[in-house]
Amino acid sequence: MAYSDNPICHKKIDPHFGTKAIHVGQNPDQWSFKDVVPPISLTTTYKQFGPNDHAGFDYSRCSNPSRMVLQQCIASLDCGNHSLTFASGLAATTAVVQLLKSGDHILCGDDMYGGTNRYFSKIVKKFGVTFTTTDMTNEKNIAKLILPETKLVWMESPTNPCMRVADLEAIATIVHNIRKDIIVLVDNTFQTPYFQRPLELGANIVLYSLSKYMNGHSDVIMGALVLNDKELYDRLAFIQNSCGIMSSPFDCYLVNRGLKTLHVRMKEHMTNGLAVARFLEQHPLVEKVLHPGLPSHPQHAVALRQASGFSGMLSFYIKGGLPEATAFLQAVKVFCLAESLGGFESLADHPATMTHASVPEDERIALNISDNLIRLSVGLESIEDLIADVDQALKASAKK
Repeated sequence: MAYSDNPICHKKIDPHFGTKAIHVGQNPDQWSFKDVVPPISLTTTYKQFGPNDHAGFDYSRCSNPSRMVLQQCIASLDCGNHSLTFASGLAATTAVVQLLKSGDHILCGDDMYGGTNRYFSKIVKKFGVTFTTTDMTNEKNIAKLILPETKLVWMESPTNPCMRVADLEAIATIVHNIRKDIIVLVDNTFQTPYFQRPLELGANIVLYSLSKYMNGHSDVIMGALVLNDKELYDRLAFIQNSCGIMSSPFDCYLVNRGLKTLHVRMKEHMTNGLAVARFLEQHPLVEKVLHPGLPSHPQHAVALRQASGFSGMLSFYIKGGLPEATAFLQAVKVFCLAESLGGFESLADHPATMTHASVPEDERIALNISDNLIRLSVGLESIEDLIADVDQALKASAKK
């Protein structure tokens, strides 16, 4: 195994990652015309040799060549056996929750993607599935919160937007020592399999919003699950088909294309993200910076131990309140004020009023998602331009 590009990290990057991203599932010999780039299969149905006698595909909701090659490629990047892709990250979330029944319980992190929070609190609860939130950085509390009816433990690491880092291996061990049947899921959207592989740390399922770094071009909405267990995979594949929440062939083509440069992009995202984080940390108009790669981060040691690097995600508290945050966000020029993350372009977000506005105010206050918190998705532009942009925007905020 080759060492990570970030020499301070203890984990190592899969030396075959780039080769797998480019070649797994892409063999030209599987197509009649030997296409080097897998063709987009837009057909809904397939001619059969006889009743229920076909060449591997009968109806595109059930299976599709474009989806097949993407799922094979994604599974390989996480060193997993199976992958399933869905119409969105939340569709992938829906599929996992469909494994549960009324009376079951979910233990999840309190600082999580706003859409996941909304889905759990507004929809899942209506079907008799309960959930408890906790700070996953305090793994000593995990065992106390596992109930007889707990069937799923849900984590993000780093979290969105407060960039907390959970000790994934420690939590998976605690949970599985209590009961092997509890599913441990890690939303690995921020890190991607290039920098973090939760299956190797004991997770049962890895979830991605492929809309973000995996696709990398801000032009697709899609989600994915990666896992090793065949029985669990069969159950989720049945749900994917039965609920009709699979991804479209054209979107699969786009994500498959985006994966080919994932390893190259993530190196640049890490370099740029750390540069911006270090600049902000010493800026007089910034209260605090949240980036796992900074020694000041409270879980810095855990991050170094379980990851091989960091993406371009960071959050920071600007000095002041909503007026200063608004002024900063309206002043940025290279960064774009927009939701989402993980594209080649740099984005700035105000969690309290944008991505996490659906989280109840009292919960936001408890999580320190305050009016002066700003989340940045640092893209692939020149470092000098990114730093100059945040500097001038901070100076503009000080005039408020």
